[in-house]
Amino acid sequence: MTEVDYKKVLVAEDSSVIQNLLKKILLFENCKITSAKDGKSVLSKFESEDFDLIIMDINLPLLDGLSATKEIRSGKTKKANIPIIGISGNAKNLPVSDFFEAGMNDYMQKPLDYDKLIELVKKYTGSF
Repeated sequence: MTEVDYKKVLVAEDSSVIQNLLKKILLFENCKITSAKDGKSVLSKFESEDFDLIIMDINLPLLDGLSATKEIRSGKTKKANIPIIGISGNAKNLPVSDFFEAGMNDYMQKPLDYDKLIELVKKYTGSF
């Protein structure tokens, strides 16, 4: 498999356990994973690399996922349109509209349904 067969996914998650689970699952879907543990790192990696998708926890240190998403969406480049899937263990405490108003394309509640996650990754990266 060549490098171009892979989809590049930025996983923004401060939990190492969830980060590692996402990595293992997405590797089976031919995704190349880059991880970020806080919102500031997300923005830094987003600016320096090209990704096909971001999976963004909303409860990140330094800069929360909703704010990081708004920052990405405020950009004037084509990169600002990158698909972003929000994930949260507190999704029941937030109206769904908060995710979409921040600019996220979709969201999932934790614990994650990995079949649904793969379905969303394929939907937003165009890989089937």
